[in-house]
Amino acid sequence: MIALPEWGSLGVFLAAALLLLVTPGPAVLYIVARSVDQGRAAGIVSALGVHAGTLVHIAAAAAGLSVLLTASATLFSLVKYLGAAYLIFLGVRRLLDKTPLGGPGQTPACPSGTP
Repeated sequence: MIALPEWGSLGVFLAAALLLLVTPGPAVLYIVARSVDQGRAAGIVSALGVHAGTLVHIAAAAAGLSVLLTASATLFSLVKYLGAAYLIFLGVRRLLDKTPLGGPGQTPACPSGTP
C-alpha cells in the first residue's frame, strides 16, 4: 500500500517548493550579471554554458555515476578533493595573472588578441 502524506505535510512541501522555484540560484544570478555587464550575446552564451554543464551532470547521473559515488566513500572523497583542487588552481591562476580586471561595462581583453 502506498503511504500518502498528510495534507499539512503536503502544504509545507508545496510552500517550500514554491519558495525554491522563485528564488534565483547562482546560475541565474551569473547569467543576469553577464547579461547586464556584457550584453545579450554574453548572457546567451552564459546560459548555454550553464545548460551544457547541466547536461553533463544529467548524463553522468544517468550512467550511474551518482550511484557509484554514493556507494564508495573513497571515490566520493576523491572526486570532492579533485574538484576543490581545481577551484584552488583557478583561484591561484587568477591571483597570479597580471592582466587587470575590467570595470563595469568593460569586456576583458582576450589573451589571443582577437575580439
